[in-house]
Amino acid sequence: MKRIFFIFLTIISLTTYGQDKYNYAQFNKLTAVAGTPYVIASIENSGKVLEAKSRYLLFINTTTSDTKQVDFPNDAEIGKIEQIKIDSLNLNLILVSAKTIDLDGKSGIDWNDPTQLIILSADGKTKTQLTANNFFAKTWTVNRFTGTLIVTGNQDTNNNNKYDKEDKSELHIYNLKTLKLINKI
Repeated sequence: MKRIFFIFLTIISLTTYGQDKYNYAQFNKLTAVAGTPYVIASIENSGKVLEAKSRYLLFINTTTSDTKQVDFPNDAEIGKIEQIKIDSLNLNLILVSAKTIDLDGKSGIDWNDPTQLIILSADGKTKTQLTANNFFAKTWTVNRFTGTLIVTGNQDTNNNNKYDKEDKSELHIYNLKTLKLINKI
C-alpha cells in the first residue's frame, strides 16, 4: 500500500510540476515587407502539450528593433501573408488570410470555418477585417491598375453557420484605398 501511495504522489507531483514549466515559441514564417524596414514573423506560442496558447504576427522594424504585435485568437489558423504594394496608388498593405472565428460554435476554429481576409498596414499598426464573418473566402486577386481586391466565395445565406450547397456564390470587390466593399456580384 505504501508503494502505491508513493507512486501516486510521485505521479501527481510530476504532473503538476510539468504542466506549464516549459513554453515554446515557434517562428513559422518570416516575410520581408518591400519598401519598408519591416519584417513580419508569424509566431505560435505553445505549452508542454504543444497546445497553442497564442498566435500573432510580429512586425519588426529592422532599423530601430521596435516591434508591434498583431494578435489573433489562440485557435486561429493564419494562412497566406501577402504584400500589396502599388506605388502609383501609394498603397503598401499586408493581406492576411486567416480563420479567426468559430462560426458554428462547436469545437473551436477548424476547417469548417470561413477564411477571412484581413488587411494590415505595412507597420502592423492598423488592422481591418475586409470580409464578413459569414463569408467563406475562396480565391482573390488584386487589380493593380485600379487598386481593387476581387474576392470569390460563398455567403452563408441560409444562416446555418456552415458552408453548404444552398449558400450563394458571390464575388466581392473592395477598394484598397478606403478598405470598403464597393460591389457584390
